[in-house]
Parts: sequence; C-alpha cells; structure tokens
Amino acid sequence: MADLSMFAGNAEIRKVPAGHNFFFAGDPGDLMYVVLSGDVEIIINAKIVETVHSGGMFGEMALIDRRERSAAARAKTDTEVAAIDQEQFISLLATHPFFSIEVMHAMTERLRLLNQALF
Repeated sequence: MADLSMFAGNAEIRKVPAGHNFFFAGDPGDLMYVVLSGDVEIIINAKIVETVHSGGMFGEMALIDRRERSAAARAKTDTEVAAIDQEQFISLLATHPFFSIEVMHAMTERLRLLNQALF
C-alpha cells in the first residue's frame, strides 16, 4: 500500500462520483492514479477483474510501457484519487525509492491473480 503522504503537492487530487469512467481499454495512457479513498473497478472484456481500494494504484502499466490501456477503470464508489502524469511518475520513482517497490508489488499482484485465473 502506497504511502499517501508522498502525493501531497506532487499530484492533482480529483474527486469523482461512483460510476465515473477513468479510462477504457485502448485509450492512450497518459496518467496513473493512486486511490486516496473509495474503490475502483478494473474491467477487461466487460468483466470486473480487480477492485482497487484506498492506497492502491491503477493505470501504471501505460506509464511504464507507453502503450494504450489494456483495461478499463470505473469508480465503484465516490472516490478520491491522485492523478500522476509521466513526468510526476518519473520524479516519484527518483525521489521515493519505496514507490518503485509499490509499483512492482501492484503489478506482481495482478500477475498472480491472472495466473490463478488461468491455471
């Protein structure tokens, strides 16, 4: 779970209502998000594959590989997020080494969930 204090002053804070679509599969990936409060559903092929809770992150893959979104993301509840662009992402990686571990942890957890679903 990310140390939420590192985002104070480093990211745009957004409050969105339940049902808000952050992005869809195929969209360009220009932002990642850290959930400050609420829940966000990650959707692939109309199936909810994960729910990201407070302290979790989503959308980071597109900032890492600079490719289009592989999933959709929708607010399950009223949600507050920190929106992080490419420049802020690189800065956070450089100034908060633990953030790198958090990103890797989030991606590893998703890979493990996929492995369990497939095998």
